Amino acid sequence: MNQATSEGASHLAEVKLRIADAARAAGRAIADVTLVAVSKTHGADRVRELLDAGQRVFGENRVQEAEEKFPALKAEYPDLELHLIGPLQTNKAREAVALFDVIQSVDRERLAATLAKEMERAGRRPSCFIQVNTGEEPQKAGVLPADLDAFVTACRDLHKLPVVGLMCIPPVDEEPALHFALLTKMAARNGLAQVSMGMSADYETAVRLGATHVRVGSALFGVRH
Repeated sequence: MNQATSEGASHLAEVKLRIADAARAAGRAIADVTLVAVSKTHGADRVRELLDAGQRVFGENRVQEAEEKFPALKAEYPDLELHLIGPLQTNKAREAVALFDVIQSVDRERLAATLAKEMERAGRRPSCFIQVNTGEEPQKAGVLPADLDAFVTACRDLHKLPVVGLMCIPPVDEEPALHFALLTKMAARNGLAQVSMGMSADYETAVRLGATHVRVGSALFGVRH
């Protein structure tokens, strides 16, 4: 095992241990929390380090970057699961449906309609999370909390999307626990079992507050350049 591989494996083991501790502290089953390794800006070789260490779920922010990196990796590791966690433009919906297994950033009516059309065309139905702008930040993507219930209903009933959960990215200058608690409550209210919340700085808090998916990048791969 070379030094880079051992470093990636040791970071992975450390993050998994922290997730397990947080889950136990909350009286949750460790198996109920999925670690999404966020590999944006890192090359296929770095992804392969974690694949060789047993990690199978990865997240990318941009369709184009994922297209350059993951088709070959998916051919090599057929059980690899790829999540889109960044904003999705409607003109990239076709590529997203073809490549990703989960789309975590459904956030507007036009995108929902386009995804539904592309899923029908491709005969492929990636699971969908609705992104909620819990901090109501004008510069950030996501459905506003007040509009969420109606949007969930439209995605399910009108567009027939396979909606499985909610996702959020709290404001950087606010206590994330408040946003995590809000997201969990909104998911429960809408009968959604999955919540994607928590990143490198706060994933343990997210696990304690009910996260089923945590999106961890720098704690696994190191700081991005």
